[in-house]
Amino acid sequence: MPKNSPLEDPDKAAHAWARYRRLMRFMFLLTTGTVIVAIAILYKFNGMVSVHFYIATALGIGFAMLLMSALMGLVFLSSGTGHDETVEDLSDSKKPR
Repeated sequence: MPKNSPLEDPDKAAHAWARYRRLMRFMFLLTTGTVIVAIAILYKFNGMVSVHFYIATALGIGFAMLLMSALMGLVFLSSGTGHDETVEDLSDSKKPR
């Protein structure tokens, strides 16, 4: 029988998701700051090239950083709540060959 995940408890799940949202808010602010600094540096060294260049750069940096932070945040959520320990190893790797 599979073990119960700590995330099945509503109080623990609410705390874990609140921590995840707090992490994502921080990462959104950090991403916004990084995009602004990157655009400023590009403008300083290249001048006004094309507005599409700056939009693509902002979207690329923003999307990459937010996707990375969302996925790593889910890893931290899973590990920090003990959800990973509830997984059972059903492979045959423990049997001698």
